[in-house]
Amino acid sequence: MTGCGIADCQVAAALSGKIAGMIRTALPALSQAMIFLDLETTGMAAAHERITEIGLVEVRAGVRVGNWSQLVNPQRGIPPFIQSLTGISDAMVKHAPTFAELAPGLFERLKGKVLIAHNARFDYGFLRHEFGRVGLSYVPRLLCTVKLSRKLFPEQRRHNLDSLIERHGLSCNSRHRALGDAEVLWQFLQKIQAEVDAERVDAALRVQLGAPLPGAAA
Repeated sequence: MTGCGIADCQVAAALSGKIAGMIRTALPALSQAMIFLDLETTGMAAAHERITEIGLVEVRAGVRVGNWSQLVNPQRGIPPFIQSLTGISDAMVKHAPTFAELAPGLFERLKGKVLIAHNARFDYGFLRHEFGRVGLSYVPRLLCTVKLSRKLFPEQRRHNLDSLIERHGLSCNSRHRALGDAEVLWQFLQKIQAEVDAERVDAALRVQLGAPLPGAAA
C-alpha cells in the first residue's frame, strides 16, 4: 500500500466529497446505506453448497466508509475446478471461522442496508440459507447490477462481470475473489453516473428497490 502527500490527500478527499454530493443530489435512491457484496462458494446451489469467502464494500450517502473480507470454513471440500477458478484451497479455509461463527457480526453489519450484488439472487440465496441455518431471518432491500446493466445498456449482449469491467474500463486486482469483485460493483455504480442520464439511473434503481425479494414471504 502506498501513501500520498498532503496535497494529494486533500484533492482525493475533495473529489470524494464531490462524488458523494452528486450521488445524494442526482441519485436519491442511493442516498441510503449500502453494501456491495460478493461471495465465493463451493458450488451453485445455495440449499446444498456453502460459502468460502465474503467480501464487501460499505457505502453511506455515496461515500465509501469501509470494506471487509473473510475466508469461511465451508466444512466440506472445495471442488478442484472452483479451487482453480478462485485460488481458494481447502488448506486456506481449514482454520478459518465457520459461517455460524461469523453470522452474528455479519448480520449486524448488513442489517438495514441495501444489498448490492451481481446476479444478486445467487448471493442473497446463499446468505438467506446460511443465516437461516443459525436461526436468523435476513430480508434486505436488494439491487442486482446484472439487471441494472441490462436496463441501462439494452443494446449490449453481455452483462457478466468481465464484460462490465471491459466495457466501462473498471479495474479488478483479484478477479473471482470476493472483495475484488465487490470493489468492481462499487466502481460500476460510480461509473454509470458519468455515462447515463441521472433520471434514467434513478428510475432503474427505484424499480428494483421496490421489488419483492426472491424467496421472501409475502
